[in-house]
This record gives sequence, C-alpha cells and structure tokens, in this order.
Amino acid sequence: MKKSILYIVIFSLSISNIFAQRAPKHSNEFLSIGVGARALAMSNTQVANVEDVTSGYWNPAGLVNIHSDYEFSLMHAEYFAGIAKYDFAGFAAKIDSSSALGISIIRFAVDDIPDTRFLYDANGSINYDNIRFFSAADYAFLVSYARKVNILDGLNVGGNFKVVHRIAGDFATAWGFGLDLGAQIKHKKWQFGVMLRDITGTFNAWNHNTELVEDIYVQTNNEIPENSVEVTLPKAIFGAARYFRIKKKFGLLTSIDLQTSFDGKRNVIIKSDPVSIDPSLGIEFDYSKTVFLRFGAGNIQELKSFDESTYWTFQPNFGLGINIKQVTLDYALTDIGDQSAALYSHVFSLKAFIDKK
Repeated sequence: MKKSILYIVIFSLSISNIFAQRAPKHSNEFLSIGVGARALAMSNTQVANVEDVTSGYWNPAGLVNIHSDYEFSLMHAEYFAGIAKYDFAGFAAKIDSSSALGISIIRFAVDDIPDTRFLYDANGSINYDNIRFFSAADYAFLVSYARKVNILDGLNVGGNFKVVHRIAGDFATAWGFGLDLGAQIKHKKWQFGVMLRDITGTFNAWNHNTELVEDIYVQTNNEIPENSVEVTLPKAIFGAARYFRIKKKFGLLTSIDLQTSFDGKRNVIIKSDPVSIDPSLGIEFDYSKTVFLRFGAGNIQELKSFDESTYWTFQPNFGLGINIKQVTLDYALTDIGDQSAALYSHVFSLKAFIDKK
C-alpha cells in the first residue's frame, strides 16, 4: 500500500514536469474556490478536519466520519456584484461502518450574456429584438468513495472521479476527466490530512464552433480558435488541525493548510521553481457544538506599489454557523482573491442530516 501511494505521487510529479511548460497555471480554477460556507470562512483549511458531506470536495477520506447515515448540502454564492453565480449540491451516505459514498455537483456561471452579432438587420438598422443571450458555465460532477484501512490506526483514504463540463454558449464546449486522492489520520489530539488533486492531470478537450464567429474574428483581426486539449496539473494540499476544549461547553478548532503547486514560481509566501506553497489558517470557536464563530486568513501575496516598493497582503474571512437538531446553517463573508476590488460576497450553505432510525 505504501509503495502504491509512493508510485502515484511520483507519477503525478512526473506529469507536472512533462506538461508544466505548455499547461496553463490556472486551468479549471473554478474548482479552487471551495464549497461550504464553513470552509470559506476558515480560508479553505479543511483537508485535515473535514468530516461531513463536503468531504467529497475537500478530502474524500473524510466521508468515513460523517455523523449521520445520510447528509445533504446546498450552497449558493454570487461574485462580482452578482454577475457570477456559484452553486454546490452534495450528498453523502454510509455504506457500512468502514466505508462511505459521496456525490457532488458544482456550477460556476455567468448567465444572460448578450450576443450582439445580429444587432444590425439586413437594412443596416439597429434591431434590439435580434439580441440573443447565452451562458458561460463551468460544471463539475464528483463521485467519491472513502474507506477505513488497517495499515495504521485512525487512517482513512478516499478518492474522487470527476467529470468537468465547460460551455460558452454555442461557441465552445469542453469535457474533462480527472482523479483525486486523499487521506486523513488522527493521532492523539491531532488530525492530519493530504489531498492530491488532479493526480494524473485533468485533461479538458475543447471543441470550438468556429463557423459561428469566423467572419467576425477575421474582421476584427482576432485569431480564430482551434480545437485543443487543456491540462490541469496536479496539486498537493497538506493539512493539520487540533481541537481544544475550553471549559465545559466551549471549544476551539485550529487548522492550517499548505497548498503546494508544481507549475513554477507563483506569487505566494513560499515560492520557488517549480514548487510553490500557499499557506492558509483557520479557527473555529463553538458553544456546545451548536453555535459557531469562524475566522480565516489566506491568499497571502506580495504586491508592488507605484514607487516600486513591495508589501504583503492577505485575505481575511469571517463566518457564523448554527446547528439546530438535524439542520446546520452556515454563513461566510469572503471573496475569491480579488483583493484590489474588495468585492466581498455573502455565502450561505445548508446541511441536513438523516438517520435510518
């Protein structure tokens, strides 16, 4: 088992080295936003401590630790002053005491984009009735499986098979497939986790309907798009967390994640070629596991001023949560990295728990 994991890691790093020179650094970035208001409020520090229906996204190994037989989750967020819509739906179920299954659906889209190609009619007059509308949307479908293993006490492993579908109206579509692997282990009061995203590289095959835009592209001296394959390179996320009991009814969860990329130097706190590491921190206060207060800090970047001097910035996040019987409602005030515009968004997510009995 250990050798198999080692081979997979080596293979993923090999994929990174092979494609790093021609693969974009920000392919399928909508899958890097995150799901669940709890996670977003804690700056996405979930790899080690996630144990609910959102584990299918953050770390499938956490599905083994869901607290009910069935869990459901819904999330809605809007970014860029409501222009972009981001939605998530998840389901998780225990198969037996040692395994669990999860299904996740993600949609990130800008809808009702005006298509003004036919704004002018045959007589050269403007006809607003000829304006059509289309959507640019990204979809991801994840099927997750997790299982306890007997190699080490407290060790869980899991994996995702994901399908990515991207559309830009009738102009272009893409299909992609990929795999993720994750593991979690508990040692005394500590929790550790690792998530290997796009372990073999996720390949998106783009198909462009050039006949729809060829005339306009020629008139405007733009390059006519061609069918192509886009590669999302592997990433590794390492996490650690610890829960502290404060008095009788109060508790504190602290967590840290290290997102490690292998596609060259990035603008993060630890940067080199080819490995860069982006750390995030999160804390969660709770009262009787019923009311929650959350904070997070991440997206640490070095920016340049007009006088050529540099300074460091980070993105703070905030959130609240309440658990009433079999329902949990979470809220987060967060962004997706656009620090200059400071367009923070309100994110809400709902979780429901159902037991067979």
